[in-house]
Amino acid sequence: MQRILAVVALLLCAHVLLQFMQPDGATTLPEGEGLDVGIIFDVGGRGDKSFNDGAYMGAERAARELGARVRFIEPGDGSDREAGLRLLTAEGMDLVIGVGFIFTDDLMLLASEYPNSLFAGVDLSVQLDEDGNPILPPNLAALRFREEEGSFLVGALAALVGNSKRVGFVGGMDIPLIHKFEAGYRAGVLRVCPDCTVVSQYAGVTPEAFSNPGRGKELALSQYQSGVQVIFHAAGSTGLGVFEAARQMGRLAIGVDSDQYAEAPGYVLTSMVKGVDAAVYDAIERVANERFTGGNFEFGLAEGGVDYVYDENNRSMIPRVARQRVEALRDSIISGAIQVPRSR
Repeated sequence: MQRILAVVALLLCAHVLLQFMQPDGATTLPEGEGLDVGIIFDVGGRGDKSFNDGAYMGAERAARELGARVRFIEPGDGSDREAGLRLLTAEGMDLVIGVGFIFTDDLMLLASEYPNSLFAGVDLSVQLDEDGNPILPPNLAALRFREEEGSFLVGALAALVGNSKRVGFVGGMDIPLIHKFEAGYRAGVLRVCPDCTVVSQYAGVTPEAFSNPGRGKELALSQYQSGVQVIFHAAGSTGLGVFEAARQMGRLAIGVDSDQYAEAPGYVLTSMVKGVDAAVYDAIERVANERFTGGNFEFGLAEGGVDYVYDENNRSMIPRVARQRVEALRDSIISGAIQVPRSR
């Protein structure tokens, strides 16, 4: 009887998953000979040219270099993410990864229910005990970033290059994670321009705030029209609207998570990049080499987890003196001479 109930439960889980997945929502990289990895994308999905695409790149590298077989699920609107996680776990994946803070509660639950399975979550919201240690099941790894450090550098750059006392920030969902971007950015601006004003706005208070380019363009246009010359977005695919506004107004924008120069060539000053690809690959590699442990793993400037883009595409947009100033600030952050705030 228990066996029958288990089969029925699995079928119901699969039925729910099919209901919330978009067409072509599940894909698999070419099969290799290594471990099996299941990944569920965040809001915006693959093709956001930002956060989710970074996770895909890390998995693609694992498939190429480690022979991992990777199965992706891309939830649709109003999806039941827990059902997707349960399905991947039931399929016997060696590692299940949720991409985005929104998976925090579901991964905590699943990791506790399935102590013999391994889980990882990008940008999990981690609670700390009285001694400052993360409260996590031993089979769950939280892959987190010190976004405030990279944001500090692009904030300084925006103030140094913008030729204006007003700089802008467009966030996606109004949550503590995105506040880290804003806090670091604001601190970087004020470090090099104490009398500058940072105009900050958010697209919304639900996860859909990360997938609304129209709202992003609306906010950016209002900021540019108020005298802002440079806007940094931390808004997922909503930021694509910021780039549209930059082109329309002839102003500058700063991308996020991955190099977004190609979205508006000549109008993207730089991008604050997060090593989501490296973090995902690292988690898969640790499973492959039987070194996986749960816990809080943070990636900042010192670890190469965050940075800003400076290459042949945007080098001519950044004066040498500005580059030198920002690099000096980088060294001060890594040495601990500058403590970057993590909240507003």
